[in-house]
Amino acid sequence: QVQLVESGGGLVQPGGSLRLSCAASGMIFSFYSMGWYRQAPGKQRELVASVTSGTNTNYAEFVKGRFTISRDNTKNTVYLQMNGLKPEDTAVYYCHAVRNMQYWGQGTQVTVSS
Repeated sequence: QVQLVESGGGLVQPGGSLRLSCAASGMIFSFYSMGWYRQAPGKQRELVASVTSGTNTNYAEFVKGRFTISRDNTKNTVYLQMNGLKPEDTAVYYCHAVRNMQYWGQGTQVTVSS
């Protein structure tokens, strides 16, 4: 049974940083492309960043230069380092895994506010 468990969300002031983690289990982690999506109230879920099994990365334009995705296959974990946070980054952030099938975590709330 695949499980993706996110952590690291919270309340941060504009300009601050957070690091999200997603611990995976029940899967051969290194085989999967991993990603972070987010969904703000009243908006559709959108891709933030992804990293392939070969460690190629892809970023949404709105986070380029501010966020960094990385993975540690020895820990079955994918990370999202978020710097320069803005109020518009406020959303629930979801971990995503895909190969032949896709899986989602339960989400972690990120709130950027002064």
